[in-house]
Parts: sequence; structure tokens; C-alpha cells
Amino acid sequence: MKNIIFYVGYEDELSVALIRKIFSQLENNYLIGAKFPGKGAGYLKKNIKSFNELAKGFPFLLLTDLDNDECAPAKIRDWIKVPLNPNFLFRIAVRESESWVLADRISFSQFLNISINRIPFNTDEIDDPKRFLIKLVRSSSKNKLKKDIVPAKNSTASIGKNYNEPLVRFVMDRWDVNKAVEHSESLKRMIERLQTFKAKLS
Repeated sequence: MKNIIFYVGYEDELSVALIRKIFSQLENNYLIGAKFPGKGAGYLKKNIKSFNELAKGFPFLLLTDLDNDECAPAKIRDWIKVPLNPNFLFRIAVRESESWVLADRISFSQFLNISINRIPFNTDEIDDPKRFLIKLVRSSSKNKLKKDIVPAKNSTASIGKNYNEPLVRFVMDRWDVNKAVEHSESLKRMIERLQTFKAKLS
């Protein structure tokens, strides 16, 4: 089967690691081509019209977080003002990409050496997944993870200085999309969309 190259837009390194791992675990021959890192949602929203145009030549996957928006359909209506190219996939992690990381409850609990019961069965329902993940790491016996992921004492930062590196490593080495889809409906919808996608290039 011929490889299908996707251009991808995303908020951070954790998001693109999830995309890369998902592509590697699907039976479809999907690869990442050009990357458009947003460092947050503002850049992605500002350039969504251009991304939609790019999808005429290459399939384009844009992944953003729901964050504090009320619901995914409302966010889509706010961002999309023109008809979507059929090759443009706009997907939303509810509420953040950390929700998808936590959704592989078995692997993540083993990663932190904590009880699996500490992680909700439906991770899309966690109000602030990043803060929740950091709280779990605080309770871990693994000091190196705490040093990397948890903000330093008296720091005004919301995350640790090396937050992304261990989480990206976890995704690439241990995270299993087949386990994670059981606990995140938004991840399940993305997988189903990718599995049925057929490129229509001009």
C-alpha cells in the first residue's frame, strides 16, 4: 500500500508525538510530512484558512486542545468560516492532549508506579488534564519524573522545565492507542476518522 503523507498542525511536542505514535500503530500507511508547530492554539487558529488551502495538495491533520471551550462543535464553528476541504482533518483533544496520554491507564500508572485507580475511567471528563497529570506525578516515587514534570518549588511556572521530554518518551516507547481509545471518546473519534480517510487530491 502506498504511503500517504500528512501535513500536520499541532500545539506542542506532546501533541505531535501522539500523532506520530498513532500513525505508527494504525494499519494505514500514514507518515508525517511538513510540520506546523503552533506553541499554543493562537497560531493554528490564525492560519487555519491557509492550512485548508494546503489540503488541496496534501492531506492536512490539525490537532488542537479543547481547553476551556464549552464543546468541540462550538470550537469548530468558531474556527472554521469556510467549507472544509475533504483532505483537511480538524480534530480536537478533549480537553487536552494529556487526556489522551492518561487514557492508556495501564501503561501510565506503571510509568509513574501508582495505582491505576488514581486515573479516571473516562479521561475526557478531567477538567484540567495537565494539572491532574502533574498532581499524579507529585505522588510518584520516581524523583527524576517529578523534577522534570512538576514545577519547582516557589516557581510561577505551571509546568516543570523538562515537562515534554519524559512524556514524549513515554508516548513513543509505552503508550498504546488500542488501550487508550477505551478511555477517551475524542481519541476514538480521531482514530475512526483516520481509519476511514481517503485522500481526494487535485
